[in-house]
Amino acid sequence: MTMKPQIIPRKEHRISRKQVSPNALRTLYRLHTHGFIAYLVGGCVRDLLLGRTPKDFDIGTNATPGQIKRLFRNCRLIGRRFRLAHLHFQDEIVEVSTFRRAAVPSDNEDKEEAGHNKRFPRHIKDEDGMVLADNVFGTPEEDALRRDFTVNALAYNIADFSVIDYSTGLSDLRQRLIHPIGNPHVRFTEDPVRMLRAVRFAASHDFVIEPAAWESICELSSIISRVSPARLYEEMQKIFLLGSAQPAFSLLEKSGLLTALFPGLSRWIYGNSHRLALLDTNLEYLDQQYRNGTPASLALFLAALFGPGLEKAALARHRDSIPRRQALDETCAIFMEETSRTVSIPGRVGNQLRAILALQASLNRMPPQQPASIAGKPEFGEALVYLHLAAETRRECKTSLEWWSAFLLETPSVICSEIPTDEAPSKKRRKRRRKSRRSRKPLAENTSEESVTPSIEKSEEGQVAMIP
Repeated sequence: MTMKPQIIPRKEHRISRKQVSPNALRTLYRLHTHGFIAYLVGGCVRDLLLGRTPKDFDIGTNATPGQIKRLFRNCRLIGRRFRLAHLHFQDEIVEVSTFRRAAVPSDNEDKEEAGHNKRFPRHIKDEDGMVLADNVFGTPEEDALRRDFTVNALAYNIADFSVIDYSTGLSDLRQRLIHPIGNPHVRFTEDPVRMLRAVRFAASHDFVIEPAAWESICELSSIISRVSPARLYEEMQKIFLLGSAQPAFSLLEKSGLLTALFPGLSRWIYGNSHRLALLDTNLEYLDQQYRNGTPASLALFLAALFGPGLEKAALARHRDSIPRRQALDETCAIFMEETSRTVSIPGRVGNQLRAILALQASLNRMPPQQPASIAGKPEFGEALVYLHLAAETRRECKTSLEWWSAFLLETPSVICSEIPTDEAPSKKRRKRRRKSRRSRKPLAENTSEESVTPSIEKSEEGQVAMIP
């Protein structure tokens, strides 16, 4: 896709420097004053044109990573597939990347002939066509045309405050269309994560994926498993924890990406519209919580998505004469083992998920035993949210939820009346110390203060020393 770039002057677009992070502005100005091209690039330009607040501000420049590092003392170079510069400010990290172009196999041959350092290869593809390394510098236009979608190929030029469109980004933005740059089949094969990004942008921005791109996603959905589990874990957080989990889940399920990512979950909901509707309701509730300013943790999201299936599997094990807690532990362990083959979920998150599900038995026991002690557990808040989700479909959970809601509305004195058992011994110890002080004999008038202190300390330790 080659065409003359469209330049929109400052007076014809809605982007203002007041909307841009001060740290990003300082970075742009420093690059510009030192003679380098400096653009805001990617999703931040898209969101600013839509009137949305960007999560971060990425910068593109013709300065090389080494030049960026010499220009900024707070710079850290990262990445193997792409060499990126991260500028660390007190409350923000600004990412600066050097303009790149689409590479050809001869790029590596030219590098070898020139005798350059081979530590960071310029371009590598695996046998399936997926790009493993891509470090070929290029022009701003070449950099824009190697991006994933047209709406992400827009740039904001700090030199004259104009917006530059190297493809059809502005037109697609008006039509709210996710349109890959180039052949969708080739672009998704080069980097399968682009399929997840298409789903994420469509869900979060209420866009439509262009028909040819959607067909390619449905056809290539299985190759998402080629991506490293660690990278997919990062993408899952972006998809599900930012307020658009329900529409994203629907697109993943329809495209086949859900089957490739979470085969066990896909089997559980296959052909069962009730289970699918249950998960839709759970995720829609978490999205609403995010919009209300209380985003869910990853563990709570996993409970909302996988919890119903895990509870049913654990109940089946329990009916085979396995203790309830052991059945749940074994079920969660199997889930973590299977899921980590595609998405690398940290063990601590898995433990939090198990704790949320394990606490449901205590929350549903009526009347609960030692409710104040239960309410003091770290996972209580998220377990209560999960109980709320379960109450949408199970009557007994509604009764439990009403009881706990009433309990939490009571006065603090009522809540504190339930004292955890581990506090009792400390009270007894304090009584014994007070008793020993009362039984102490009067001191002689000529006894000095210095001679008293050691004897008191010893008496508190139970080693009473008599003072003559």
